[in-house]
Amino acid sequence: MPFPTDAAVVVEDVHKSFKDVHALRGISFQAPKGSVLGILGPNGAGKTTTVKVLSTLIRPDSGRAMIAGYDAVRNAPEVRRSIMMTGQFAALDNALTGRENIELFAQLMGLDRASAKQRAADLLEEFDLVEAGARTVANYSGGMRRRIDIACGLVVRPEVVFLDEPTTGLDPRSRQSVWNLVQTLKEQGITVLLTTQYLEEADLLSDNIIVIDKGSVIAEGTADQLKARTGASFCEIVPLSAELLGPAANALGNLLPPDFRFDIAKDNGKIAIPAPRGSATLAEALRRLDHARIPLADIALRRPSLDDVFLSLTGRPQAAEPGKAGEPA
Repeated sequence: MPFPTDAAVVVEDVHKSFKDVHALRGISFQAPKGSVLGILGPNGAGKTTTVKVLSTLIRPDSGRAMIAGYDAVRNAPEVRRSIMMTGQFAALDNALTGRENIELFAQLMGLDRASAKQRAADLLEEFDLVEAGARTVANYSGGMRRRIDIACGLVVRPEVVFLDEPTTGLDPRSRQSVWNLVQTLKEQGITVLLTTQYLEEADLLSDNIIVIDKGSVIAEGTADQLKARTGASFCEIVPLSAELLGPAANALGNLLPPDFRFDIAKDNGKIAIPAPRGSATLAEALRRLDHARIPLADIALRRPSLDDVFLSLTGRPQAAEPGKAGEPA
């Protein structure tokens, strides 16, 4: 029987180890129905292990995971019927057209041939792929492949969708198309769990974000709340040459942070100063540098980046995730 709850995903004190590797150390979080939950974390943090537990691919050692009201261990078949999962790489047959791929998935899900054709037609229309549906997938762009891949998973309406790095490797236009699809899923009342390495993506799409590191949830909130934990905006100053870093630092005077280190500025070729007053701080820095006749290559206000967030929260910057090789399966 379904577990009574208003949340589509409930994770309570879940542990999972692989021999001596403790992948999950009592992870807990919830995702309300019809919401988008962003899951962030460096390589090896436990993101993929979390998704695999929730999608019944692996069993937790202890704790409880409920998906669409069903226990991921005791009601695994019901959970699988309630979810859709897509990874970084589209699981499509390149020799078939987009329409044929959707029809194939539909028949594998138990639809008869006529119903499969109708469902494919509806999804191609919904995803603006009617013309592309007649072409073989081998000739698709990365964005089209991702959209067809997601369409295949929506043949039977899921309660929860897992999107694992859905825009990795996509160009900006294709990424925007996937973002639009995520918004469409949310509008349809489908809960989305989105793992991503792009904070801008989580910022745009997520109602809430959790940050996982070393198998634990170390932070939770909106993208703005997470950025706020790393400090407010800062002013980034790049002198025209590295030799000017010292004179620039002298000119900035008390605008420099108390823990300013010249060796780090020299390595980066730039100076970063807190900008609690935003553009006013920028204007004051520019006035002082101009008075000292320091030529600049660039000066701008910056918000904390994804690397800044991860460095602050985890003690190390976020690394690129070519294949998640560093994360336990």
